[in-house]
Formats: sequence, C-alpha cells, structure tokens
Amino acid sequence: MSRALLPPGLQSWLQTHAQGLNADADAAQQVLPQLVHAGMHRIAVPQALGGDGGAAIDAVDAVAQVAEHSVTAAFVLWSHRTFIDYLCVTDNMAARELWLADLLQGRLAGASGLSNAMKFLSQLEPLQVQAEPDGNDGLGVSGKLPWVTNLRAPFVVAAAVQTPLQPAPMVLAIDSRLAGVVRSPDLDLLALRGSNTAAIDLAAVHVGQEAVLARDGLSFLKRARPMFLSLQCGMSLGLARASLQAAEQVGAARDMLRPRIAQAYAELDSLRETIREGLESGRFVIDAPALFRVRLQLAAVVQESVQLELQGSGGRAYVRNHLPDFGRRLQESAFIPVVTPSLTQLQGELSKLAAAAAASAAAPERAVP
Repeated sequence: MSRALLPPGLQSWLQTHAQGLNADADAAQQVLPQLVHAGMHRIAVPQALGGDGGAAIDAVDAVAQVAEHSVTAAFVLWSHRTFIDYLCVTDNMAARELWLADLLQGRLAGASGLSNAMKFLSQLEPLQVQAEPDGNDGLGVSGKLPWVTNLRAPFVVAAAVQTPLQPAPMVLAIDSRLAGVVRSPDLDLLALRGSNTAAIDLAAVHVGQEAVLARDGLSFLKRARPMFLSLQCGMSLGLARASLQAAEQVGAARDMLRPRIAQAYAELDSLRETIREGLESGRFVIDAPALFRVRLQLAAVVQESVQLELQGSGGRAYVRNHLPDFGRRLQESAFIPVVTPSLTQLQGELSKLAAAAAASAAAPERAVP
C-alpha cells in the first residue's frame, strides 16, 4: 500500500478548487505553484540531482493522491514530473544544468510534448516537428505540437524532431522564451480546463546543442516511456479510488454493491503492484506491452468505479448541488480513454504485436514439406 504523500495544505486547496479547475481556467496559474510548494514534483527524483529521493512508485503514488481530489491538478503534475524525468534520463548534462534547478524550484514549467513521439514510436502517425542545421552550431526547429499540458509561462517543452542528419528522430527541449515559439490560447476542453493545455507553433526556432536531450530519439523514448505511462496510470488509480470511496459512503441501502467495490479495490492494489515491480525491475523498458495492458485494465476499473458511485448514489448524482463531485469525476473519467496514447491506440498496438507473434509462430510450420 502507498504511504501518505499529500500535505494537508495541498489537500485542502485541491478540495476547495477541484470544481473550478475542472470547469474553467481562473485558478490555472496557481496549480503548479501549489504542487511545487508541497514538493509533489520532487518525489522519487534522485537526491543527487536535487530531488527528495525514493522509489519510482512513489512518484506514481504522488500523482494518484493528487488525482483523488483533482485530475486536472494531477494532469499538470504528470506533465511537470515527466519532463523532470526526461532530464534525469538524458545523457546531456548541459540540459540538466540549464533547466533542472528551475523546474524543481517552480520557476519554470515542464511540458511533456512527446505524445506525438509516443504515437510515432508505435508507428501510429508521423512526426509533426522538423529540424535542420542552421549554420550556427545548432538547429532550426519548425512544426506544431497540437496538444500540450502545463504551458504556464515560462515553460520548456520536449519534442521529437525529424532531421536530415539521420533517419531516426532526435529529442529536443525547447524553451518558450526563444524567438519563434508561439503558444495558442487554451484549448476549449470539455473538462480539465485549468491545466494550461494549448498548442505550440514553432517557426524556425534556433536551439543549441544544450537542448538535445537525445540524438538517438528512439532509444530515449523507450527508456522514458515506462515513467511516462506509469505516471499517467497514477491519474487512473487516484480517480478510481475517489469514486470507490464515495460509493462506500452510500450506506446500508447499497449493501449489494459492496462485493463489487471490494473487487475494484483489489484490482487497483494488484495493478499498482504490477507497476511497482515493472518500474523497479526495469521490465517495462523491454516489455512495453505489459504496461499497455496495465493502463487498459486501469481504465476499465475507472469506469467500473464511477458506475459504482452512480449506482450507489442514485438520482441524487444528477442533482449538481447534492453531489457535485460525481459530475466532475464523470467528466474526468471521460479523459482517461483518450489521453495519449489512447486506449484505442494501445489496443491497436497490442493487436499488431499479437498478429506478428502468431505469424512468427506459424512460419516454421509452413516451412515443413
């Protein structure tokens, strides 16, 4: 079981602002400072790099405990903490020295712009950002990142880019203060509107060698993917727990739901343990499908948990001033299947892998005369 990581002050702030963070952007600029003040982003960052240390699962638990109160805030924490992980993984010390301290102090927002890259890694779409040598010992970067979270100025965003220098992509960090970086207005989201989510246009942005997180982008993405996806799983863990806790409070009239509630809790505990073991052992680096399956299973538990909350609450759930948190959690749960990589994309990837394995297994049989 996870230990308590959420300070009372942050818990109180999240409870007070959860509805507003979901419905509008009025408090969007306060989210990251609140998380930073509570130290949620330092959890499981190596002490040698300025963090608080701890196991990788602690960072997942931090996202989960924030998500119990606000998936919007958890989404911001996921983005910021994921970019910090990119700096922990990179071999470019210049990048780490340039940005890590400001990220840990909250002077700079970290944006994980690698959703397009994760789709590219699974051969789901081409890269949308290109880079060419600009004659100044750097690169000129152009393209668009259509959906990026935690774009609280100033920010630094990670992007995978295609270059004429090599067939494989590179991964760059792009500072919002550079000329040619243009942030759109916030996207008109159905929910999670306080997450500073927008698009970024890049027009011949000059970046130096210090911005190269990885020349071998594919290898880097495979190393970064376990934390990228595991921290996403934290949002599902926290949201499901919140709905189950609400379902437990409906009283004796809903005793028939209690076995399903207990089963959902057991599934959450089992899936969290799978995440812990996979991160600790490094298994997810070489066995990404195992983590894909965890995210798919967690999404199913989220939907079951929200339904249990609804069934336990009955018609009161449709009266907003009676149970407003249910309506928010219902909207938040609709985000879980579509956050990149979406459930459809993960299912498609697993289907391709299964088909390839079946074809490989059948090949020797066809070769027998």
